Amino acid sequence: MYQEIKPRRVADEIMEQLQRMILDGMLKTGQRLPPERELAEQFGVSRPSVREAIQKLAAKGLLTSRQGGGNYVAEQLGNSFYDPLITLLEQQQGVHFDLLEFRHTIETATAFYAAQRGTDADRENITRAYDRLMATYQEQDQAKEAAADAAFHLAIAEAAHNVVFYHTMKGLFDLLKRNVITNLGGLYTRHETRDKIMAQHEKIYQAIMARDEAAARSASSNHMRFVEDTLMELEEEKRRQARAELRLKLLVNDEG
Repeated sequence: MYQEIKPRRVADEIMEQLQRMILDGMLKTGQRLPPERELAEQFGVSRPSVREAIQKLAAKGLLTSRQGGGNYVAEQLGNSFYDPLITLLEQQQGVHFDLLEFRHTIETATAFYAAQRGTDADRENITRAYDRLMATYQEQDQAKEAAADAAFHLAIAEAAHNVVFYHTMKGLFDLLKRNVITNLGGLYTRHETRDKIMAQHEKIYQAIMARDEAAARSASSNHMRFVEDTLMELEEEKRRQARAELRLKLLVNDEG
């Protein structure tokens, strides 16, 4: 009836803590770990135990060593699965609408849970991301704005305290940045949309700061619906313009 309880190695305990920190996003891809000596002091263990834990994590592909010293969280974590989507987005027109639908679903959920579960530290992190986003509006640089926009939404996903949401959003980060650039290039052909998007981001931010989960979900949903509807209108305008130009070309050819 009873199973023998085996004592756990110190290295395994260290490995589990580091794994959890990676999973929770406390240690991010590409981030350098403290030196072994410092980790040993923080964990209150010997350096050989820390070294063994790091070697096990490296064997799992979670950590890498770089020339010149230092151990880093692997860069490719959470990215490779989505590489085909990035290629598809770049090569096929209209695929970004599929991503918008996905964003609508997941970001309304993360905004809800961020308002409900976010800690003071989470709200400070979101505030920093929001302030950076607001600053990019003044620079008129689409690439910087896209990165800041994506970082704002990722900060919200972190505050949701759901590792599946977080790593899904993180894995889509490059795709999200490209999608935002695609969106901005179309949306900002209409100057009046810029102020509306800024106001929508502010409503999402204020609702999360107020810990009003229903308002956060509603604000996020309204924002994504506005982006989807506006881009669909722009696509329809392009199609009408193309048809009109084709008719004109045919008419000129007939007259010639």
